[in-house]
Amino acid sequence: MPSMSLNAIAQKLMTQGQGILAADESEPTIAKRFAKINLPSTLELRRDYREMLFRSTQAMQNYISGVILTEETLEQSAADGTTFRAILADADVIPGIKVDRGAFPMPGDTGEKITEGLDGLRQRLARYGELGAGFAKWRAVITINDIAPTRNNIRANAHALARYAILCQEAGIVPVVEPEVVGDGEPGNHSMERCAQVTGEVLENVFKELRLAGVDLSGMLLKPNMILPGINSRERPSVDEVARRTVEVLRQQVPAAVPGIAFLSGGQTDEEATAHLSAMNQIEGKPWPLTFSYGRALQNVALRLWAGRRENFPQAQAAFTHRAHMNSLAALGQWTNALDRAA
Repeated sequence: MPSMSLNAIAQKLMTQGQGILAADESEPTIAKRFAKINLPSTLELRRDYREMLFRSTQAMQNYISGVILTEETLEQSAADGTTFRAILADADVIPGIKVDRGAFPMPGDTGEKITEGLDGLRQRLARYGELGAGFAKWRAVITINDIAPTRNNIRANAHALARYAILCQEAGIVPVVEPEVVGDGEPGNHSMERCAQVTGEVLENVFKELRLAGVDLSGMLLKPNMILPGINSRERPSVDEVARRTVEVLRQQVPAAVPGIAFLSGGQTDEEATAHLSAMNQIEGKPWPLTFSYGRALQNVALRLWAGRRENFPQAQAAFTHRAHMNSLAALGQWTNALDRAA
């Protein structure tokens, strides 16, 4: 990475009409994705899959501003020996790095999780910076059930996010702060209103901890969930209702100093994630730009079409490019169902 200020990196990641590709699936997670298409999770297949995505030149140059990588991928090369970092640099895409070590059960019987990975993080960030990472990501997982989230869990995760964020900024790396109120956990039957209430409380605590830690809000990005009912809820809100409630909660809790918000897709279908983002971008008067930081919602179709075969690269890349294009339109508030189907 050339020497850029934190705010300049954050602004570049929020380039109008572009978003962030989350390609930071842990080995257990990518093993599950591969298992769905009957593939083993080998080093070679993981490399080929990521190469297929990163060499989707049209998508990467036009619609993607940054890619969240794993430690494995940050140091990996394509089959021809070209480093993934070089491939991303050619497309003017900023490499990022997932730095948390995963979410583990919180002590107690609440069914909640706490994200770990602060030990040794300062040293790891120095190494990632040397390898060219311009930004990082840390995901906190907030569970909703009959007794969760507890105040203790919200505070613990918010505090960890703040410690991570200030360590990133110390290393010259932009922290993407991801407090995810999960919609597809157990039992997953909560209402949209409950999601709004919990998300608001979580964001309030996160920004309180970020301020206490001395984090420069102009040199970070937020990666939140949208306001949605649980996956097993009978509620079926309209696209406009999801957009309106999400923007309302964000307006209440997210300072205008934050350079941008890049949403996670959180178990939505590809088209739902795109439609909700586009509807939010049609709401006027927001102090920050809104874009995508999707994993599954960008990769689903491409993964199935690739199916572990290098000869399938072109059709898989076409599918990935289409999805990235649709989300680019959504980031501009210009997506329509007709455009999606026509392409």
